[in-house]
This record gives sequence, C-alpha cells and structure tokens, in this order.
Amino acid sequence: MSTIGTIARRELAQYFTSPIAYLVAFAILVLTGFLFNADLARRVGQAPPDGTYVLGVFGFFTVFFAPLLTMRLFAEETREGTLELMLTMPVRDSDIVLGKFIGAWAYYTILLALTLVYQIILVAVTGPTPYQATPELDLGPVISSYIGIWLFGGAALALSLVFSAITENQVVAGFLAIAALFVLWLGDFAGQVVPHRVAAQFIRALSLQSHYSTSFLIGVIRFEDVVFFIGLIVVMLFITTRVLESRRWR
Repeated sequence: MSTIGTIARRELAQYFTSPIAYLVAFAILVLTGFLFNADLARRVGQAPPDGTYVLGVFGFFTVFFAPLLTMRLFAEETREGTLELMLTMPVRDSDIVLGKFIGAWAYYTILLALTLVYQIILVAVTGPTPYQATPELDLGPVISSYIGIWLFGGAALALSLVFSAITENQVVAGFLAIAALFVLWLGDFAGQVVPHRVAAQFIRALSLQSHYSTSFLIGVIRFEDVVFFIGLIVVMLFITTRVLESRRWR
C-alpha cells in the first residue's frame, strides 16, 4: 500500500505542474459556470431550483476531459523510456496501475469538489425570505448525483488508462479514449432506437449514461448501477495491468 500511495501522490503532484490539467480545470469551471448561471436565470420565478443540472452536464464533459487527464500517464513514460525503468524496479505492475489511477481519480475528485460552490449558491438564494417563499433546494438528488458522477468519473478514467497503456502517443491515446467513452455514452440513445428488444436492452446495459442519468441523477441509488461502475473500474484496471505485464516479455 505504501508503494501505491507514493505513486498516487507523485501523479497527483504532477497534475499541479501540468498546463493541461489547469486548462481542463479552467474549461470545466467556465463551461459549468456559464450553464449554471443560464439555468438559474431561466428558473427564477418559473421553476424550483435544480442542483443536479450542473452535475448532468459535468457527466457529459467527463467523456471528453477524463482522457485528457490520463493520456500522459503511461504514453508519456513509454515514449520517454521511464516506464521500462520503472518496470525493472521491485514494484508490482498492479501497484503502478493503481497508484496512477488513484492519483488521477484524486485530481478528478478535486475538480468535482469545486462544483460544490454552485450548490452553496443555490442553498443561499433559495428558501423562505422576509418577502417571499422560494422553493428550497432538494438535497437528496444532489447527494446521489455526486456519488454517481464520482463513480462515473472513476470508470471513465479507468477506461482511458487502458488506451494510455497500449500506445506511446498521447494524442492517439486521448482520441481513442474519447471515442470509446462517447460510444458508451450514446449507448442509451442507441438502445432506444434499436428495434430488437434484447439487443436494445444489452446496449443500454453497457451505456454509461443509462447507469447515471436515469438513477443517480434523479435521486435513486441502485445497487446494480454501483456494481456496474465499480465492475468497469476493476475490469479496466485489470486489462491495463495485463498490458503492462506484456511489456516485460518484449
């Protein structure tokens, strides 16, 4: 565990020295801030506040931003030759993979925590006032949405890590990961238009969106959705570890 922690701290520290990580954080805050302000202005006097709106779009943005956070983790070290040096050290491949994944997930968690400012704003501007009674923010769906988007992000990062491990080109790793995540995101829409019922159910079962938008985002925490995201994380990390092990025999 000390090895995993050391690698995770190293990767997390590198995010704060990487311009790409800061650009991702800036882009997320600008986009979510703009959409939050537009939604809040639209709802004033028309509809109750919705703290899950920002988290819904955050999930879609994760499809594009998660690969940017992971594309360098293995690809850059492979290109520079430092990965081969790491593999010669008395460190298990699984420890390397877990350490890098935890570091990326920790940075993602920090980005997600920054969106709490929107919930604080909603709590501050809602509720009864001396002049009128404004609908209070329903915190139940907000809490479940944060749990869901956190697991969603972990799954997206784990899948993206696979592509970073199989190529030494960061751009290729990022592009392949975005394509794969986008296909999995669209699976819910594809399942609605496929005429064959069994095929449609299978496609929707693999969709990232169907396990988040139709459960966590509406305040429902389903056991099968939690298992789906955790299972996807485990499988993707297992595949990444096998890819790393294959390098020892080259």
